[in-house]
Amino acid sequence: MLIFCSCSLQKKYQKHNQYFEREIQKLEPKIATDIQHDYLLFVGSSTIRLWDSIVKDMKPYNCVRKGYGGAHYYDLIHFVDRLVKGHKGATAVLIFVANDITGMQTDTHSDLTPFEVKRLFVNISKRIKNQLGNEVPIFVIETTPTPKRWEAWPKIAEANDRIQAYTQKKDKLYYISTRNFYTNDLGMPDKKFFTEDNLHLNRKGYRLWAEIIKNAVNKTLSGD
Repeated sequence: MLIFCSCSLQKKYQKHNQYFEREIQKLEPKIATDIQHDYLLFVGSSTIRLWDSIVKDMKPYNCVRKGYGGAHYYDLIHFVDRLVKGHKGATAVLIFVANDITGMQTDTHSDLTPFEVKRLFVNISKRIKNQLGNEVPIFVIETTPTPKRWEAWPKIAEANDRIQAYTQKKDKLYYISTRNFYTNDLGMPDKKFFTEDNLHLNRKGYRLWAEIIKNAVNKTLSGD
């Protein structure tokens, strides 16, 4: 069934199977030669790729990053097996992908529906388990509300909610909510956490992100 569903979705999003090939080829050899066991494997888009302070922010956890700029679930479905292969020493896998719903149409991108985003996430999480085993916890980090994509937030929030509801029904699958940490008293995205592009996290934003993630991982791995 997994093979059938994977092939079906890969065929549906076939036009996205080569766009990031060069980035994936650069990431494939990074199989943590210095860190063989007990590390967190981060997979996803530019927020992960640009997290240069991850070693400091995520102490005492060791971390390996497999992020590529502009990642969507509809292209990650073609690459996820290659990105997680060889990482059976990982303590957990953390996924952050935030570009499937942007509110903007381009030559290479059309927004997915919240249902489509959730469907792709389900397939990707199953394929990670197929690669690494059912006992490796998978955390999905919520797509954060940002000033740049605020008009698209209702659909982004719906996709978040659909993914969260799915994780609550599955073993070893966890949801890390971030939305309430990055909004101000008016319920709007707080610009103090973002760079000038109003999309990516700044230093303060990453410190907060790390705190949220570590709290969730600590709680889960300790069994609390």
